Amino acid sequence: MSPAIRQYLIITGNYWAFTLTDGALRMLVVLHFHELGYSPLEIALLFLFYEFFGVVTNLVGGYLGARLGLNRTMNIGLFLQILALGLLAVPAAMLSVPWVMAAQALSGIAKDLNKMSAKSGIKLLVPDTEQGKLYRWVALLTGSKNTLKGVGFFLGGALLMLAGFRGAVVLMASVLALVWLASLVLLGRDLGRSKAKPKFTDMLSKSRAINALSAARLCLFGARDVWFVVALPVYLHTAFGWDFWKVGGFLALWMIGYGVVQTLAPRLTGRDRAVPPGRSAAMAWAGVLALMPAAIAIGLDQGLPARPVLLGGLLLFGVLFALNSSLHSYLIVRFARSDGVSLDVGFYYMSNAAGRLLGTLLSGWVFQSYGLVACLWISCALVVAAALLTRALPEPEPVAANAS
Repeated sequence: MSPAIRQYLIITGNYWAFTLTDGALRMLVVLHFHELGYSPLEIALLFLFYEFFGVVTNLVGGYLGARLGLNRTMNIGLFLQILALGLLAVPAAMLSVPWVMAAQALSGIAKDLNKMSAKSGIKLLVPDTEQGKLYRWVALLTGSKNTLKGVGFFLGGALLMLAGFRGAVVLMASVLALVWLASLVLLGRDLGRSKAKPKFTDMLSKSRAINALSAARLCLFGARDVWFVVALPVYLHTAFGWDFWKVGGFLALWMIGYGVVQTLAPRLTGRDRAVPPGRSAAMAWAGVLALMPAAIAIGLDQGLPARPVLLGGLLLFGVLFALNSSLHSYLIVRFARSDGVSLDVGFYYMSNAAGRLLGTLLSGWVFQSYGLVACLWISCALVVAAALLTRALPEPEPVAANAS
């Protein structure tokens, strides 16, 4: 096994282990506080710091990754997740809302350090001439992460039933601690460390392509979360009469399917062509995606049967969103500079986190004030904005036929 593949497998294994605990923890918090009588909006607000600190972490984390090395930022992320789980293992009387929000903030920092490190690390393991391989590796890492996050939703529910809230977080912290110890030994020591020590001001990207793609990413994920975080789960519960387990199970299966489609994205968006996907592909796929929330909104507004319109549209939206997300994830790794890659990737995922934060805030406010249809129209507008922003991307140069 080559050193590059071995490092890729270690990075992927770390990311998988972290993602399982991240998905399980989210479901544990949602279920536990639902049992305590919290409303869906109140539960969503528990994750507000989780999203907010993702914005800060990706920006600062990219700088730290370039100065310290991606192995250290990845291991710091794993350790902080263990610490966050430990904070939630306190007696039930101490689990106040501020305490849980603080633990979720720490978990959000850990998640984005881990993700930034994993995505940046792949750039350094694949030669620039092998764009097909780079796209496949990025798609596999991204897609498997989201699939495992869906599995984590099921894992969280199962652990809550079998071990209780406190037992579940202690068990996850223990397993993740073993992964962390293995990572300290196995991960490359100088992975991603910039040869020239970057300045703090280098955190802000000076690349037109990176800035455009980052702004498009903000709009893309805002478009998803403006109806996914609060509006969709509450609508499924109130309008369709689904109980909490059915809502959670459906969204977990959606997430698993979403991840599977992401791993297939290179085949569907042109990996085997002489010219790897770039501006034209990003604009085209975003344009098709924008049609889905608009179609669902029109269907609901016209009084068509809500179940087939919403659920069918949701499945199609998931497929198209997965393709867009995977394509964007590849493009950021492609356009990022090789020396100090984490600076560009960190800046990009800062925008990703900002989009999730924007979507989370809008989802609760718009749904509560104007309903699901309004959330869908805002989603459509944000996707259109993402498509227009990708016009600033360059078209990639042709690669050799045997480079993929």
